[in-house]
Amino acid sequence: MSRREHPGNAALADLIRAHQPCVVLTGAGISTPSGIPDFRSPTGVWADFDPLEYGSIEAFVTDPVRVWSFYAPRFSMLTDAEPNAAHLAVAALEHAGLVRAVVTQNIDRLHERAGSGEVIEVHGSIRTSTCPGCRARYALQEVLALLEVAAAPACPVCGRILKPDVVFFGEALPEAAIERASVLAREAALLLVVGSSLEVYPVAGL
Repeated sequence: MSRREHPGNAALADLIRAHQPCVVLTGAGISTPSGIPDFRSPTGVWADFDPLEYGSIEAFVTDPVRVWSFYAPRFSMLTDAEPNAAHLAVAALEHAGLVRAVVTQNIDRLHERAGSGEVIEVHGSIRTSTCPGCRARYALQEVLALLEVAAAPACPVCGRILKPDVVFFGEALPEAAIERASVLAREAALLLVVGSSLEVYPVAGL
């Protein structure tokens, strides 16, 4: 796999054509132009919220309503956000046969909405939430409807508070997604990194 940094637009196009297959790896930075703040910068989300208090599996088990007080407004923000030029460009490269797949650390579904085909979401997504009790799964629109009448979405079947299908601190990453991402990275001639500082493992090790 070839790694190079910050080529210009023309050089980037030539680089992608010359190194096939190409896989794109994206992080929070690709979505900030869509109005979604990142997490780790000095002005990011975790600058104002302790991730262990609002983003860990231990916090969710202890007080799921408090965790949802953090996630509920972000679900609305992520739902309202639109794919930006970078998401659309990645999708266009895929449609042109120049990008094999997208591996993303983001949970916002913007690659999917931009038209990308194979999107590997290694940190999960807001697409669904699951009941920790009866394991019933609910689509995003169902969860948003539940949030309109309650501070935290309760399972209509058993009453437990739903857990968003995103990876919390202290949780393992989805095994199938990591395995697929590893295969794609291993087989890629070029891994194009967009909007990620590559500080979070195991993705940083791809």
